[in-house]
Amino acid sequence: MKKSLTVPAAAALEKQKQPSRVAGFLKAILAVVWKDLAAELRSRELLSAMLVFALLVILIFNFALELDLPTRRSVTSGVLWVTFAFAGTLGLNRSMAIEKDRGCLDGLLLAPVDRSAIYFGKAISNLVFMLIVEAIVLPAYSLLYNTNLINPGLIGVTILGSIGYVAVGTLLASMAVQTRTRDIMLPILLFPVAIPVLLASVKASEGFLQGLAGAEIMPWVNLLIVYDVIFIAVAFMTFDSVVEE
Repeated sequence: MKKSLTVPAAAALEKQKQPSRVAGFLKAILAVVWKDLAAELRSRELLSAMLVFALLVILIFNFALELDLPTRRSVTSGVLWVTFAFAGTLGLNRSMAIEKDRGCLDGLLLAPVDRSAIYFGKAISNLVFMLIVEAIVLPAYSLLYNTNLINPGLIGVTILGSIGYVAVGTLLASMAVQTRTRDIMLPILLFPVAIPVLLASVKASEGFLQGLAGAEIMPWVNLLIVYDVIFIAVAFMTFDSVVEE
């Protein structure tokens, strides 16, 4: 009789633990995100560097590409994603380098939380920084190139492409930061892996800007979604091993 009572009690206790584990995981993610956002709000070191770099890139392209309006529209998606990729790489590199130089990375790894929560927290904060830069670059590009970029489809592709780029970039940045040549190592590791997401983002952005049919754009959008899901899952499973090394 006693045994029959303890089994349901144990099952009920296990059910109560599951939500608490999820809540603890989410709290750890939010804590990492809040730490990064608060540190950046005080120093403004990372976001300002990314923004200045991105604006310089589109300004240089503006003077370098003395083209007529139709030709400018045809190269818009390529110029945008070159800008996003370079600014995002700078942000990813500096984000992990700051953690390493200040000793915060070791403290995060010693914290009694699942290390995948650290990955998601860093990825979300990096994504926020990248989206802020993109939100400023798109109107600036529209003014410089006389091209309307207020397009819901383009904004959606920008978000999807940024998620994929940050997902794989955060994982590789945590690997590259352990090396002496971290500033060079991250682009070497990241760009070959990020080719599918950059290619799909350029093609999908070009399709929306040129007003192509949805049937021509959706294969690239689907590729972005699949890339995002796969690399988020891969990073979730391998982050612990990467930082352990």
